Amino acid sequence: MTTTAHGAAYDVKDLGLADEGRRRTEWAERSMPVLRIIRDRFTRERPLAGRRLAACLHVTTETANLAVALKAGGADVALCASNPLSTQDDVAAHLVRDHGIKVFAIRGENHETYYEHIRAALAHRPDLTMDDGADLVSSLHMVALNRLDDLAPPVRRWVETLSPADRKGLVSGVLGSTEETTTGVIRLKAMAKDGVLQFPVIAVNDSDTKHLFDNRYGTGQSTLDGILRATNLLLAGSTVVVAGYGWCGRGFAMRVRGAGANVVVTEIDPLKALEAQMDGYRVVPMAEAARVGDIFVTLTGNVNVIRVEHMRAMKDGAVLANSGHFNVELDLEGLKQAATGPTAVRAFVDEWRLDGKRIFVLADGRLINLAAAEGHPASVMDMSFANQALAAEFVVRRGAMLAKDVHRIPVELDREIARLKLQGMGVTIDTLTPEQQKYLASWDLGT
Repeated sequence: MTTTAHGAAYDVKDLGLADEGRRRTEWAERSMPVLRIIRDRFTRERPLAGRRLAACLHVTTETANLAVALKAGGADVALCASNPLSTQDDVAAHLVRDHGIKVFAIRGENHETYYEHIRAALAHRPDLTMDDGADLVSSLHMVALNRLDDLAPPVRRWVETLSPADRKGLVSGVLGSTEETTTGVIRLKAMAKDGVLQFPVIAVNDSDTKHLFDNRYGTGQSTLDGILRATNLLLAGSTVVVAGYGWCGRGFAMRVRGAGANVVVTEIDPLKALEAQMDGYRVVPMAEAARVGDIFVTLTGNVNVIRVEHMRAMKDGAVLANSGHFNVELDLEGLKQAATGPTAVRAFVDEWRLDGKRIFVLADGRLINLAAAEGHPASVMDMSFANQALAAEFVVRRGAMLAKDVHRIPVELDREIARLKLQGMGVTIDTLTPEQQKYLASWDLGT
C-alpha cells in the first residue's frame, strides 16, 4: 500500500494499468449519451473555467466519464474514492495518465490511506465539491466547527498545520457542493436542520432521473450481480430477505424475485411496508425473517439493521450482504465478539462460526455491488452523472444566491435529462395539443 506525499499530484496503484482503464472507460462512454451531449457543450462553453473541484466518488468507468466532462467544462479536478473497495485501479491510472486528472484512490486502501486521500482532495482547495456519502463535506465542516478531534488522523494532522485564516478560507472558499447518494443526503439534511451547514448543497439523489432509475434499476441489477459473482449461489427457490423498501430495496426485490427467489421484506416505515405487501412480498419483522432467510441484504442507510440476536436465529450457512453506502448495516463488531473467525472461503466471502452454525459475510459488509462487481451499468449512471455535471454548473451560476441548505436540482433540468435520455434511446413521445394545454391550465373547463 502506498501513501500520498503532501503535494503529490496523484496516488494510484500502477500507471501501467492505464491502457485497460482507457478501453473500459471508452466502452462505458458508449452507453452514456446524455453525459456525452453535456461534455460536448461544456467543451464549447467552459462553464466551470477557473474552478477547482474536489470529488469524493466511486472511481469507476462511469465516474471517469464524469470527470472528463467536468474537465472539459474547465474545472481543475481532484478525485478521491468514496469507498475503500470500490476503486477500479485501471480507471484511476487512465485518468491520471491520459487526462491529467489528480486521482487519489487505490482499491483495498486501509482506513489511514482512505483519509489521507480525502486530505489530498481537501488540499486541492476546492471551490466546488462532489460527494457520495458526504465524507468530504463532513470533514470540511469539522474544520469549520473547530471539531478537530472528530477528524480522521490524516486530515487532523494536516489541518493542525494550517493557520486559523487558512482553515477559515478552506471552508469559506467553497461556493457549494453536490451529493450523490441517499446516505449522504440524510447526513447533509441533518446538518442543515442543526444550522451548521456552511454552504448550499444540491441533493442529486433527490432528482427523479437519479433515484427512480439509479437507485431502483441500477442498485437492483448491480446488487444481484455482486452477490452472484461473490457466491455463485442459485437464487431460484431460495428465500432472500430484503431489509429496507426504499427505491434501492424495491429495485433489488424486483430483480431477485425475477431470478426465482422467495422474497421477504423488512421495514420500519408503515407506508413502505404496505407498499411491499401490496407488491406481493411477505413483510415481517427482522426477528421473524432471520429464521427463514437464506440470503440477507441490507439497503437502508441505517446502522446495525442485522444484529447478533438476528444472526443467532439464522440457519446454518446464512449469507449476509450489504448494499447501503457505509459498512454499518451489519453488526460486524458484535459478530466479532460473539463468533469465531473469519475464515476466507472464497474472494469476498468470509465464514464466521456462531453457536455452531456458519454465517457467511460478503465483502466485509461493504457495498457488495462495487466490492464484488462493477457497480451500476453505465446506461443508468448516464442520468445520475448528467445530474452531477449540471448541478455543478448550476452551483457556479446560482450558488451565491442559494441559502445554506440542501436543495434539489431544478425540475426543468431534471426533465431535460429525461428528454435527452429518451433521445439517446431512440424513443419519441407525444406532446400536448394547444387544446390540451388550455384544458390543463384552466379551472372553468369541467365535464
